[in-house]
Amino acid sequence: MNKQTTIGFVLIGLVLLIWMWVQTPPPAPRPVAADSLRSTMALPKDTVRVEHPAVPRDTVAHSPQDLLGSFFAQRGSGEEKVIVITTDLYTAEITSKGGLIRKWELSGYKSWDGHPVQLVDFDKGGDFSLLFTSGDGKLINTRNLYFDIREKSWTTYRLSGDQSLVLELSLPVGDGRRLAKRMTFTNGKYSFETEFDFAGMGQAISNFEYQIVWENGLRYAEHNSVDESNFALAYAYSGGELIEVDAGKNGETAKRDINGATDWVATRNKYFALAMMPDRGASQGAYLEGARATTPNNGVKKNFALALKMPLTTGSERTRVTVYLGPLDFEIVKGYKRGLEQIMSLGSAWIIRPISEYVMIPLFQFLRMFIPNYGWVIIVFSIIIKLALQPLTRTSMKSMKRMQALTPLMNEIREKYKDDQNKQNQQIMNLYKEYGVNPAAGCLPMLLQMPILFALYAVFRSSIGLRQSAFMFWINDLSIPDTVLRLPFTIPLFGITDVSGLALAMGITMFLQQKMTVTDPRQKAMVWMMPVLMTLMFNSLPSGLNLYYFVFNLLAIGQQVWFNKRTGDEPLRKVDPKKGGGGILARLTKDLPKMK
Repeated sequence: MNKQTTIGFVLIGLVLLIWMWVQTPPPAPRPVAADSLRSTMALPKDTVRVEHPAVPRDTVAHSPQDLLGSFFAQRGSGEEKVIVITTDLYTAEITSKGGLIRKWELSGYKSWDGHPVQLVDFDKGGDFSLLFTSGDGKLINTRNLYFDIREKSWTTYRLSGDQSLVLELSLPVGDGRRLAKRMTFTNGKYSFETEFDFAGMGQAISNFEYQIVWENGLRYAEHNSVDESNFALAYAYSGGELIEVDAGKNGETAKRDINGATDWVATRNKYFALAMMPDRGASQGAYLEGARATTPNNGVKKNFALALKMPLTTGSERTRVTVYLGPLDFEIVKGYKRGLEQIMSLGSAWIIRPISEYVMIPLFQFLRMFIPNYGWVIIVFSIIIKLALQPLTRTSMKSMKRMQALTPLMNEIREKYKDDQNKQNQQIMNLYKEYGVNPAAGCLPMLLQMPILFALYAVFRSSIGLRQSAFMFWINDLSIPDTVLRLPFTIPLFGITDVSGLALAMGITMFLQQKMTVTDPRQKAMVWMMPVLMTLMFNSLPSGLNLYYFVFNLLAIGQQVWFNKRTGDEPLRKVDPKKGGGGILARLTKDLPKMK
């Protein structure tokens, strides 16, 4: 391995190090005394505030009419009924108190402690309400009102096949005024349709606007809340642009007020999402708010509240909205054809995301049709990538072998022109040209693999298919690092306390690969320096990614052994100046700047 190739590897290592530093989750903050996340949104003064009406401490002195006004006071009390709906994909509970989704348990997914994933914060009563200002100036959140349901409490509906159920919740407010909330649940879908039917509500609701709100975000489902919080965001798609809001620092609130046609609003954690999608052109704006707080054991919790601003022009009209509560599965969310897949973490849009979206995910899905275990899917995928890069790596091996053969001649030139650096470089470049050797050819295949590596990192970290997917032995989740040893100390700079078995195996195979290719005594440090650096950087990456790289290195070692046996002591030959030389990589890199 020559000086130029060494520099190339060092630069690649630095790129990986910087990229890993940017992508690695920050250390969990120390616990601090902080208020729990507010379950309310504070909107700007010129918009409706999404919050529960403040209840004075001296509640005895305040009647329901003082709090809810003349239109809605009679709905401030009543009987709470709970309806249970079970489908193949989830079990939901809908309560008449507020007409809220009280629970939403996914049947096919388990949380880190083995319970069904529960996406709705039932401790706060549920979510999915309306917010508006009443005609007599009261701030009304329908979560505080009691709806009428004709079913008996705890009635359970079990849907199968292509069955659907329409559940109607009615809120009569006198004088023929009524607000109906019709929710349609269909088996086989993670979403449900809701129709808001306003009848004669022009005087009861002022400002010609109401808001559809989801105040308490999504419950977490993973063991590492810090890692899950790194994925937690809120989104709005408005005017053809994806708007993103992250939570502020502890004690601070991040807000975004959006005016104009809005296609949908959404929030997500690492593997699951909530989205509210009104009919196209129905919404006239949105509001997003996020807050962050520490939790016990150095944990972090982000909470996002969403609101869709909806017009109410006549007081008697209908509005439909689709609510999605389910996994961040690429094909499922893309199937809604609303651009909802944009909220998935698949890498930077200009180069990494296209590889993830159009190459990695389809190929993984295709292989998954024939191979039930994702670990073997990754191994087969490694073989496919290795075969695809075979022409480049073979040319690279030829170039590196020629570089090794040229080493004695280059040493003679260095000794002869040791006092004239410019002349020395010129003679070495002439030597490259004479024997058809490209100094950049050795590291180009690795550079070409970088986008693939980054795309795999993005897919493995966010693909719900890999979540809790076991392979063999100690590898019980391909989406997180595998741990074989816990250190009694922390490795400085990298913050490592747990040792990944696959990262260690990947480092060993890289060491063997370096040992086979580095022959220049001046470059012996590279034999151990790069493997150690890569092992430390990859230690915190998903085990699926390390499995890919480990298998890829094994294949590369086998290819190198086969190449060495086949070429043997093949003599170094000069190339015909008329024909040129260097092969594919020489032609690909002929315009690269000459490295000194």
